[in-house]
Amino acid sequence: MRVLVCVKRVPAPGAKINITDDGQAVDATNLGHTRSPHEECALELAVQLVEAHGGESHVLTLGVAEADEQCRWAASIGITKATLVDVGTMGWDPQRTATALIEAIRSIEEADGTFDVIIFGNESADTGGFQVGIRTARALDRPMVNAIKGVSISEDGTVLEAQREIDSGMEVYHLPLPCAIGVKEGITWPRYPTMRGRLASKKLAVDVTGSEAAPGGQTMVRLNRPEEQVSETIILGEGVAAAPAVVELLKELGLWSWVCSLSSNMTEVRWLMRRSKRLRSPARSLISWVSTSKRC
Repeated sequence: MRVLVCVKRVPAPGAKINITDDGQAVDATNLGHTRSPHEECALELAVQLVEAHGGESHVLTLGVAEADEQCRWAASIGITKATLVDVGTMGWDPQRTATALIEAIRSIEEADGTFDVIIFGNESADTGGFQVGIRTARALDRPMVNAIKGVSISEDGTVLEAQREIDSGMEVYHLPLPCAIGVKEGITWPRYPTMRGRLASKKLAVDVTGSEAAPGGQTMVRLNRPEEQVSETIILGEGVAAAPAVVELLKELGLWSWVCSLSSNMTEVRWLMRRSKRLRSPARSLISWVSTSKRC
């Protein structure tokens, strides 16, 4: 089985995102980068499919030369081949990105054979466009389903069964191979790179190509950084003396009836008190105050 995973280099979660002065790009100065959680699960799924059915796994990414880092991380958890489409920027629109990926996939398949499964993350962690995977699969004439949370391969190796969560349960799709899927975080648990994997990834020969894909129909006008939400900490008091103020706050938040219900169940109260040993009062004091008095 041949499995391809398409990933994107994105800013690391929690990082402060700054915009360039012209408003046309994210300022990558001192900014860490990673993969989206969906794509980390996609890479793990690819490794598991190859472990179960044999074959090889391949990672494909498009962007700047530094995206080589994402290829090598994939190799450190078991991906065996990597291709980087170096276009010198991360700002391509979905149509243009899909066109470049299609060109790269066709080139790889002409040389090495058709991929049985092409896996995308459900959406990228930065732009969240939900377009690239669908556009790519359609152009390659592969059936595709997004938002997948479970996968299995038929005994004869010709059909992929994909499960997608819905409000009333689970939808099940049978996709004839070759096919494409978009997976969501939680489909599997990504493994941590081992020391052996990290050393092997440094030796991986990443195939670097380019692309002359034309811009698509979407045009970015300007990026805007939202105003920062400034949080404020209010000290309600110290120890038992703060309990009345905490009660008023819980009532304001609509949680007071739940706290009162705990006073009738001493097992839960004792458990909460044990859990709150590391907390400063008034959290612990409030629990004790409620459990020893009839304030509700």
